[in-house]
Amino acid sequence: MNNVISMNPNAIVAFLQKKPSEFTKEDIISYIKANGIQMVNFMYPAGDGRLKTLNFVISDEDYLNTILSCGERVDGSSLFKFIEASSSDLYVLPRFRTAFLDPFAEIPTVTMLCSFFNKDGQPLESAPEHTLRKACKIFKEKTGCEFQAMGELEYYVIAEDDDLFPATDQRGYHESGPFAKFNQFRTQWKTLQTS
Repeated sequence: MNNVISMNPNAIVAFLQKKPSEFTKEDIISYIKANGIQMVNFMYPAGDGRLKTLNFVISDEDYLNTILSCGERVDGSSLFKFIEASSSDLYVLPRFRTAFLDPFAEIPTVTMLCSFFNKDGQPLESAPEHTLRKACKIFKEKTGCEFQAMGELEYYVIAEDDDLFPATDQRGYHESGPFAKFNQFRTQWKTLQTS
């Protein structure tokens, strides 16, 4: 079996036995129906750099098919400073390859990242992802080099300071106990991600 599938912590990958890049609308619907998913979240970045979320309670399969096919209208002027209210009709459409079972949701929820489109169904030229794609293309044309970047997910556990084994700011990466606090929490969290 392909390691991309067998070692992937995404529950949807495990269920479908497919790489995320191969997910289709029908796959997402199949997973939602088979796993009692009650809500779908669309997430997308705004001009302030923060993720925004639309929640959809799944009432029936036709409704689910509609939101996955057509996306949802959003007010662009409330998301980006450069968009005028008179031309603020935007749509967010889910990118199926980003679908995951949301571990933080109180009810079974599938979350997907979205892309922005204008009222004519074209990608929004000024959307961050589209701007980055254009910049990468021009960079490659001009230099012959390829731009590659990766994100880094960090989380912090805030707790009372016990004054034992104090950490030094910006020097605690990859520490082991007792200098790294909450090792047990980190181990439990990693185990939950893969179960």
